[in-house]
Amino acid sequence: MSSSDAEVRLSWGAASHRGARRQLNEDRFLVSRSVFLVADGMGGHDAGEVASTTAVDALRPLASLDVVTPDDVLEHLTFAQERVRAIVTEPGRGAGTTLSGVAVAEQDGNPYWLVVNMGDSRTYHLSGGLLDQVSVDHSEVQEMVDAGVITADEALTHPRRHVVTRALGSRAEVRPDFWYVPIERHDRILVCSDGLTGELSDERICEVLLQIPDPQSAAERLVHEAIGAGGRDNITVVVVDAVGVSDETGGGSTAPRDMVSVADEDTLPREVRLQMGGPS
Repeated sequence: MSSSDAEVRLSWGAASHRGARRQLNEDRFLVSRSVFLVADGMGGHDAGEVASTTAVDALRPLASLDVVTPDDVLEHLTFAQERVRAIVTEPGRGAGTTLSGVAVAEQDGNPYWLVVNMGDSRTYHLSGGLLDQVSVDHSEVQEMVDAGVITADEALTHPRRHVVTRALGSRAEVRPDFWYVPIERHDRILVCSDGLTGELSDERICEVLLQIPDPQSAAERLVHEAIGAGGRDNITVVVVDAVGVSDETGGGSTAPRDMVSVADEDTLPREVRLQMGGPS
């Protein structure tokens, strides 16, 4: 699949699986000529599936835009927040969903990836053989890592590793992080739910992305390996390649623009986790 206009030509692939232990796949993704998003739903029973579907549907109109701005994304995220909050759930749970991904944007007439993130799904940028996690996890363990309380390795097995601090559907206002990253030829973007990063190291993910040039094949391989490594959660992978850029750009990415043991490996909003009497 591909997309082209006067500035950027893209090719992409996507794969999603419920994993080895789940009965439902609560992940959803949106891929189009200009928008590539992954939503990881939460809430128990089918509420997570409904939440992620609701969010993706609310953001789908962005795909009709040639160039997407943070204001465009924020407008649709606000609408998504209202719709997810309205989902009826069992008492004490509440529906919610993470969201991460990229849209095609521009700065000073040059093409850029506009990276957006809420929660612990992730967006990575592969360039020059190096894989960089652009998004920052909105999770309790990331806060502990940042504070120096635990190490990044300890965060992988910490009992609160699935507790997120921001999500669509929470009572808090919509506060996504935004980054601008210049689009350059041969860039590869990876957007994924934590079902991938919970099973495979960044080093292994980078190896697969470097070894497999076709984005659809790369997405399917990553999902396959995550299942083989345990598949404890739903796994969704979107891979996007910049195969043509008419005006090469330079420079680095910007800083974020400010606008989580759970036995069954569920991702949970922090406010809901606390309501359920989890560890603090």
